[in-house]
Amino acid sequence: MQTHPAKRVEITIEAPMQRRLCDALQEAGITGYTIVPVKGGSGRSGRWDRAGQVGQSGMVQVVCIIRPERLDGLLEAAFAVVERHIGVVCVTDCEVLRAERF
Repeated sequence: MQTHPAKRVEITIEAPMQRRLCDALQEAGITGYTIVPVKGGSGRSGRWDRAGQVGQSGMVQVVCIIRPERLDGLLEAAFAVVERHIGVVCVTDCEVLRAERF
């Protein structure tokens, strides 16, 4: 079966910023994403969870899989939201089966 190169972008951000991030992505032409709740983790400030340092609303992860040529537009839109808030943006290479969906 043939696969096609793509980029997987994971944006972990404070839950209250989810709508703003998704609106920015859609304005940049990114219409496909998955939102996953984040229960906890560990970072520069140490361990955290939903009941601790992050606050009641917690964190979410927005996952996008896109064609490589669309990456710059997605990153610009994401950075405009993430730069002033707690958040991490991660980009990895991946392969997809149905390239026409991305």
